[in-house]
Amino acid sequence: MNSTLPTPKTPLYNHTLPDIEQWLRSRGCERDTEQLHLWHLSHASWTAEIRLEIEELSVLYQSPQSGSTPSRRIFKYSLSRQDIEDAIFAGP
Repeated sequence: MNSTLPTPKTPLYNHTLPDIEQWLRSRGCERDTEQLHLWHLSHASWTAEIRLEIEELSVLYQSPQSGSTPSRRIFKYSLSRQDIEDAIFAGP
């Protein structure tokens, strides 16, 4: 099913779960086959694990550089999809 997403300025909590999943897929994320709330994203200089939690969306960034410390960001679903997208896909 390929539905139309709400406008980018719509808070994420006003998106259905299929809409959020469609959005993540369209941005190159892949759903984990065992942990269905977990999504993976690979970028040239970093990777991210995106978790769809009950109260928030959390992102754990990792860099392939040895010795680098992972960084975690948390986004409330009350933020707009555009704001969350801008923050997540900009990287750590």
